[in-house]
Amino acid sequence: MLADDAVVSLVLLHFMISVRFLAMILTASVFLLPSFPNPLKFWLAVMLAVIVTPAVEASVPTIASESISLILVMAGREFLIGAAIGFISSLPLYALQISGFIDGTLMGFNMMNMFDPLSQTQTSVLAQVKYLLAIWFFLYWDGHVLLIRALAESVRIAPVGVRMGAGAEQIPWIEFIQRAFVMAMKISLPIFGAVILAEVGLGFVARTVPQMNVFVLGIPLKICMGLFVLLAVLPTAVDIFHGEIERAVEWALEGIYHLR
Repeated sequence: MLADDAVVSLVLLHFMISVRFLAMILTASVFLLPSFPNPLKFWLAVMLAVIVTPAVEASVPTIASESISLILVMAGREFLIGAAIGFISSLPLYALQISGFIDGTLMGFNMMNMFDPLSQTQTSVLAQVKYLLAIWFFLYWDGHVLLIRALAESVRIAPVGVRMGAGAEQIPWIEFIQRAFVMAMKISLPIFGAVILAEVGLGFVARTVPQMNVFVLGIPLKICMGLFVLLAVLPTAVDIFHGEIERAVEWALEGIYHLR
């Protein structure tokens, strides 16, 4: 039988890993769907921790079991690690959503917004469509499995019970977010170019046929051209998104190195 100290250490280890998984589930976009009930999120974190704990060679210091404040500090560290992995791994999904917002702005769709049940705010129609499309492909390509495996790997990179290093402030958040914006711009560039050509053409029409109402003509023209280009480049956008899923998980694990 296990000694009392060993049992306490095992329970604390399972608790810390559960906190890390729970933080990832609460921050990863794929688990934020309203159809995913909150009790299931907690039980999923507990069950994943049960699977991962036997394979972990780390142990919680004995002194931690004697101090509630130290346990809370360690739990806070595990929550930060899990939240960092969940947020950074979701950047490609946010990038696709941002590209939809940019497309809607260029095409004039942002004059008509819709309620987003995920963020509880008003959002662009195209942004919501691209975001749901990103979640569908993320699940189709087993991105959620890759995310869980990455979090299990993070236990080896940043073991439980180890003091957070001084490099916590060196996580390149700006660089990660910059990469997401670059990805969003790469996806939106074709529509941006098409709308620019439409504006130039409307400018010529306005100069040659002053009697024509260019403003009334421009709105449906930009919408039709934007939708046509969107359908043409959507497979390319999906390919770009596919390549960024695994890379985003690598970014997350790269950021965990600073928390060692």
